[in-house]
Amino acid sequence: MKLSIVISTYNRAQSLARTLTSVKNLGSEIIVVDNESSDATASIAKSYGAKVFKRPNNLMLNTNKNYGFTKALGDWILCLDDDEVVTPELGKEILETIENTDVFGYWIPRKNIIFGKFIQHGIWWPDPQLRLFKKGYGTYPEKHVHEYLAVEGTTATLKQPYIHYNYDSLHQYLEKMQHIYTENEAKKYIGLGYKVSWYDALRFPLSDFVKIYFAQSGYKDGLHGLVLSLLQAFYSFIIFVKLWEKEKFLEIDVTHPQALREMQRSIKEIQYWMLTTRIHETANPFIKLWNQILRRTRRIS
Repeated sequence: MKLSIVISTYNRAQSLARTLTSVKNLGSEIIVVDNESSDATASIAKSYGAKVFKRPNNLMLNTNKNYGFTKALGDWILCLDDDEVVTPELGKEILETIENTDVFGYWIPRKNIIFGKFIQHGIWWPDPQLRLFKKGYGTYPEKHVHEYLAVEGTTATLKQPYIHYNYDSLHQYLEKMQHIYTENEAKKYIGLGYKVSWYDALRFPLSDFVKIYFAQSGYKDGLHGLVLSLLQAFYSFIIFVKLWEKEKFLEIDVTHPQALREMQRSIKEIQYWMLTTRIHETANPFIKLWNQILRRTRRIS
C-alpha cells in the first residue's frame, strides 16, 4: 500500500521544514499545496522532494486540502497541517495499519504544544483528528475552518499521537482568533439562526471557562491551563460581540436588576464547579461529603 502525505500551507517556511523532516521517509510522495506564499515555503517544500502546486490563497485551507487529495497517487492519504509533526512511533503504526485493514479512515490523537508546554487537559488532549483515509473516501466540508474530514465508511482510532506545535505566542493566538476562527464561528451561529440575547455576553465566556477549566480539568495544567481557559472565554466573548456587530449593534435595554441576577447566576455556577472539583480531588470522605452537601445548596435552577 502506498501512502501520500498532503499538506496545505501559507507562509510557514520555518515550521514546514520541521513537518517535512518528520515525514520525508514515511510516504511514497509528499504533496504540498502552496496558498500563494510570499516567503520560501515553496522552495523549501521542493528541497524535500515534494510535489508543489500553487493555488489561490484560501484562509480556510479546506478547499486547497481537497485539491491536494485529487493530486495524490497513493492508496492512502495522510493530511497534515504545516505546524504538525509525525513521530517515528506513529509513522510505524500508520504503515503497519494500512497494510491490512477493512477500515476507511483513522482518527489520530493530537498532542498540542501551546506556549511551550504539552497541554494534557481541556479541549487540547487527546483532541483526536480524522487525518488518515483511503484515497477517494475522504473530503473536507468547505463551510467552516474547524470542520472535520468526512470519510465514507467505517473509522477507527490509532494509538500513537502526532504533535501539533499550536500557539507559540499570544500574538499568534490573537491573530488567528481575530481574523480566522471567530469570524467563522460567528458565521456558523448565524447559519443556525442565532439571534443576540444580552445575557449571552456573560454566558458565552462563562460556559467555555467552566467547561475547560473545571469540567475538563484544565486546572491540572497549572498556569497554562488557567490562562488558556481565560483566553478561550475571551474567544467566546468576541464571538458574541461579532454576532452583535452583525446585527448592527442592536440596542437592547438591560436593567441593573437583570444584570445583577445574571451575575449572581454566574457566581453560583462557578461555586458549584469549585465544589465539584474539590469532591473529585479529595480522598477524605468527610470533606467529600461536606462539599457534596454544600454543592446541593448551590445548584443552578
